Amino acid sequence: MIVILTALDLEYQAVRRHLTDLRVHRHTAGTRFELGCIAGDGHRVALGLVGKGNHPSAVIAERAIAEFSPSALLFVGVAGALWSGIGLGDVVVATHVYAYHGGTSEDDGLKARPRVWEIDHESDQIARHLYRTETWTRRLPAGAAVPALRFGPIAAGEVVQDSAISAHAQWVRQTYNDALAIEMESAGVAQAAHHNRSLPMAVVRGISDHADGNKTATDGLNWQPKAAANAAAFAMALAHELTVEHENRPASKAKEANSMSDSVKNVARDNARVGVQAGHIYGDVTIGHSSQNQVADPVAQLAELRDRLARARKAQEVDEDTFTAAEGEIAVAAESLSESTEAGRSKAVIALKKLRGLLADVAELAAHVSAVIAAIRSVL
Repeated sequence: MIVILTALDLEYQAVRRHLTDLRVHRHTAGTRFELGCIAGDGHRVALGLVGKGNHPSAVIAERAIAEFSPSALLFVGVAGALWSGIGLGDVVVATHVYAYHGGTSEDDGLKARPRVWEIDHESDQIARHLYRTETWTRRLPAGAAVPALRFGPIAAGEVVQDSAISAHAQWVRQTYNDALAIEMESAGVAQAAHHNRSLPMAVVRGISDHADGNKTATDGLNWQPKAAANAAAFAMALAHELTVEHENRPASKAKEANSMSDSVKNVARDNARVGVQAGHIYGDVTIGHSSQNQVADPVAQLAELRDRLARARKAQEVDEDTFTAAEGEIAVAAESLSESTEAGRSKAVIALKKLRGLLADVAELAAHVSAVIAAIRSVL
């Protein structure tokens, strides 16, 4: 899954137009995301609104990362160009992001102490391939002119820049004279991605003004929605390619990179001793000699299955309707097992067979259900 964040409602709407099968996903703290599929390819996307500023964007980005465990994070919207040669409607893909408000004030002036985050290599390579092939332009609104696509730094601060001659404007242009555009959110998003094992992150901005005192005029000519639509078109093409790239990786490598196996077995021979080697531990831990005749506890296995189902729901591997139905069958099985009778165990097996059918698309959960059925049948 890819997470896409925007700051403004018009930016959100520009991305939303490229999605189908939308449904609301409510975070426990009240944040509302929408889950959908990229039109035409079915790849899943979570869309969220962060509001203005680097601080709220960092909070919501962190929340989205924790909620969805995405393979990449995109920030999409509009920005002001810092140089007159950059046209209105052009799309800027950040090579790196300056958090330009870091500094120290001394007697001879303000000295910059920025923080900088670079786009990851893979996202940069995919973005440049899209630029060379121009395939992304197919996602532009019908009849829209093809904008220029530019790669370069973006400066992210805490003020709306709308002057070419103010002291602040001159300082930004002199200190960050390689930056193509200026805005207020991407530094927060970049930092959140960096603190989550350097999650792949890209910033895509459409130019809606020149940050030169004419913002009111350009807004009046509807350059914000035009620029947002251009940025959204490129971002959706990038999201598609990032998802395909992630799906095509060998499953063993992806699993090794992101998590440990559900089962860790340590064997000691002769005088050797081992401890427990694991990350997060779910379910039972057994320490001692293994036995081929050891019978698994179906009640414990069922409790572990419920936990794994909840994690699969949070990771969006199981949709809400399937989760609700599966929870119902687990409840029937648990109640039937509590009767401690042959009839109850038979009833539990029937419920679990239904459950296995519901979870057939999630191989690991279906296998776990089969293991519970086997454990129950061993005592029938």
